[in-house]
Amino acid sequence: MLYRLNRIYPPTNWHRFLLSARTRILAGLVLLVFLSILISIVLIREILFAQLQGRLQRSLQQEVKEMQKLIKGRDPSTGRYFGNDARAIFRVFFSRNIPSEDEYFVALLNGELYKTSSGNTPETLQPDLQWLARQAQTQESVPDTVTILGERFVYLTYPLPTIGPDRGVFIVMVSLSKQRQQIDRATLVAVNVAVFVTLIALFLAWLVIGRVLSPLQTLTETARSIRGLDQNLIQAIPVRGTNEMVELTITFNEMLHRLQTSFATQREFINDASHELQTPITVIRGHLEILRHTHQRHAEILELVTDELDQMSRLVNDLLLLAKAERPDFLNLEMVEVSQLTEDLFTKSIVLAPRQWMLASTAQVRIVADYQRLTQLMMNLIQNAVEYTAETDEIEVGSQLIDEQVCFWVRDTGIGISPDDQARIWRRFARGSNSHRTSKGAGIGLSLVKAIAEAHGGSVSVWSQPGVGSRFTVMLPIDPL
Repeated sequence: MLYRLNRIYPPTNWHRFLLSARTRILAGLVLLVFLSILISIVLIREILFAQLQGRLQRSLQQEVKEMQKLIKGRDPSTGRYFGNDARAIFRVFFSRNIPSEDEYFVALLNGELYKTSSGNTPETLQPDLQWLARQAQTQESVPDTVTILGERFVYLTYPLPTIGPDRGVFIVMVSLSKQRQQIDRATLVAVNVAVFVTLIALFLAWLVIGRVLSPLQTLTETARSIRGLDQNLIQAIPVRGTNEMVELTITFNEMLHRLQTSFATQREFINDASHELQTPITVIRGHLEILRHTHQRHAEILELVTDELDQMSRLVNDLLLLAKAERPDFLNLEMVEVSQLTEDLFTKSIVLAPRQWMLASTAQVRIVADYQRLTQLMMNLIQNAVEYTAETDEIEVGSQLIDEQVCFWVRDTGIGISPDDQARIWRRFARGSNSHRTSKGAGIGLSLVKAIAEAHGGSVSVWSQPGVGSRFTVMLPIDPL
């Protein structure tokens, strides 16, 4: 079974496209534009309806005015005034006036339907005799609306001011439903045109946004191209224009320059420290070896000095390793068989000191890791266990697969660690209160363990009880390939 370490991978192209600033800006524009169109269409439609009703009422009043003007005139067939002859008034009016489209004239005489505009009387009007009867009794001319068999009308009733055996009522009405249908059709056309124009505008906006955000894309590509501390940091982004993006580009270039200077200083310090510290240590050790053979009486003192130099050399190496822990080239990744690594660690451990060594279990899994760094991590924990145990104490080494994670551990039955010390032992140069003066460590080993584990995307923890022992656990997350 093959596994690799769990790492944070960049999003896929599809997710990157959906989450990009360009897409989110365009999505905001789409939402804003379509909400504006929707609100505008609703408002325009209502305004058109209001204007329509006002125009229709003026049209109805105009027809009534023509009726009033006719009543005051003469009958062309007799040459005499109409007087109270309602029948003659209706006959002349209907012969002279032709209603416009969707407009209807209705004449009521003595409460019954007498005459309508020829050929265009609405079919819905015929069955509603109750409404006609109510209009025949009206005494005032007031515009109103009525729905007859699902069709909406706006109408104006005008009772003729005649006195005589015949009581006439004139009704002029317009189909509001058909007028609304015309507005709805016009609104639909406007919506289609607006959507089409908006789509073109959004496409152009997409291009403009891409051009505006192109410096950000350049920044992203430049940042992505920086794979190591020594590479590409000097690469500057071309500065174009005089807007906010230019300021951002200049700031980013200045940041790259500061990073380059900082990393160069760090490299110089590491190289200088390595040379300046290792060289005198080597020279001193060489002279001590000469003195050891020429002055036998000082052999014990020289042995102590040599041990201190060895400890200083280890300290220098550990400090250099910690300085490199944050570098991208810190790990040399390869396929590692966890079971073989665990067995190799156990083999190396049993020769360190006489203890009750135990190999608990080995995980049958392969991971992508740095074999040498993991060995260094575990050997630090094992060496730490050796220093704080006696010959009769147990030291257990093992590994296993737990919830898609590889777990390494080192358990001992030594003196343990106090609760107050368990949090600070991971800091550099920190030592537990139970540590003894003869320990060869400088308090950096557990800092190295933590740095190596985190470089692999994992973590390290400790459980300990004074007088019972300790267990150090390293968890490395994995995912199947």
